Amino acid sequence: MIKGVHNMIYSSQPDELRAFLRDKLGFKGTDIGEGWLIFDLPEGDLGVHPADESREHGAPSGTHDISFYTDDIEKTVKELKAKGVKFKGEIEDHGYGLVTYFQVPGDLFMQLYQPKYEK
Repeated sequence: MIKGVHNMIYSSQPDELRAFLRDKLGFKGTDIGEGWLIFDLPEGDLGVHPADESREHGAPSGTHDISFYTDDIEKTVKELKAKGVKFKGEIEDHGYGLVTYFQVPGDLFMQLYQPKYEK
């Protein structure tokens, strides 16, 4: 039986991104050799959204996304900014939660959100 999910991020700056995840986001990782870190993440979930590029926050079929969630987005954004993390735009209400995006090495943006639904 499936016991978890393994996520992958492909980056032009893998060493810097690994350091960001460890140092800025505070994820603990296991070095499996040559500095290759596999991070143990706290809790997780998986959502499946309909593909619809015409919707305000829609995306084409085949798109996947990595999002991080928090129970206090204002506080988390403030803490991450104090560590030098850069954000794109302000916090917005996307219906399912309050959302913003932060930049990580490799010129990637990841979503941070505070869900409005019970976890």
